[in-house]
Amino acid sequence: MSYQIPAVPIDTRVFPEHYAIARAEWLERLAMLELPSEHAYFPCRGGGPDGDLLVTDVVWIGPSSARRLLVLIGGTHGIEGFAGSAVQLDFMRLLANGEFELPDDVAVILIHALNPWGYAWLRRCDEDGVDLNRNFVDFSQTLPPNAHYDELRPWLFIQDIQKRKQFLAEWQSKHGRTALELAISAGQYHDASGPFYGGTKPAHGRDVIEHIIEKFALADKTLAVIDIHTGLGQYGYGEIICDHAPDSAGTKMAQRWYGDSVALPLLGTSTSVPKTGLLDYAWHQLMNAQSCYVTLEFGTFSTDALFEVLLEDQRVWALHDPLAAHAEHGQIMHRHFCPQERAWQEMVLFRARQVIAQGLFGVAN
Repeated sequence: MSYQIPAVPIDTRVFPEHYAIARAEWLERLAMLELPSEHAYFPCRGGGPDGDLLVTDVVWIGPSSARRLLVLIGGTHGIEGFAGSAVQLDFMRLLANGEFELPDDVAVILIHALNPWGYAWLRRCDEDGVDLNRNFVDFSQTLPPNAHYDELRPWLFIQDIQKRKQFLAEWQSKHGRTALELAISAGQYHDASGPFYGGTKPAHGRDVIEHIIEKFALADKTLAVIDIHTGLGQYGYGEIICDHAPDSAGTKMAQRWYGDSVALPLLGTSTSVPKTGLLDYAWHQLMNAQSCYVTLEFGTFSTDALFEVLLEDQRVWALHDPLAAHAEHGQIMHRHFCPQERAWQEMVLFRARQVIAQGLFGVAN
């Protein structure tokens, strides 16, 4: 016996036009489920471009006594929530129609729009410029340094793009590609106007995660956590990234459930380099030896293109008021992190079904 992928035609209309539509459709799909469920919602500070209420929604689906859980997270990086919503909407439809069945003693937690502000405003960060996926550090201790970031910082925001590209190419030639990606994207905690900023205190999404871990006593459960991301890697491919230590029980479990496609940043086998302050680490601390956390990262365009789009986003938001910045650069961000091409969207939904099926089968067995 092995995992089964629902043989149901893929409908890319589950990709929403914007955050408010995504939430409305998510709530509608939730209401259609006949399985037992417990819904909680967490309002976020600020409103959307149209004044919409911004909320992270969380639902437990299945028996309240379940000791094994699949946790599906979307929108850790706000704008990447388009794919996160689509995957959850597709899963909820399949669950409602009986195409996905929950194994005995298994429930599902869906976390929708973990960073609703970034989702609504078409940004990767939150209202304070914080990258939630660098925010999971101990703020009572000395924050992790990133010395090379300071070396590159003066060049990241110069208006002459060709000069920046030339400098970064020369720096990469001297220090290597991995060192360049670490310097820019590994995380930094002192430049609030710069990219990949981890903040100085817990962000909204971190508060939500810590609350539900306690609310649902997740430290006592066996967990398969899948966090949906986009923007890094080969176009349309869903890479399973495992940030557990290479020799850990979490890595062994990920490889057992998901096979040889599992990629490890700490071994250099992933398109992602090691990062500080990842959401993963909050879950690693409470997981038993039969649990694992993976990031399902759907590639779009090149890493260099990713850096350019994010640097331009930072520049535009530093120069303009939010509505003007949103209007000027939002659709460029949307295209990079969620291409509006049917083939890309189909690849995302099929691969997500596959990985969800593997996670459900793995955590149940």
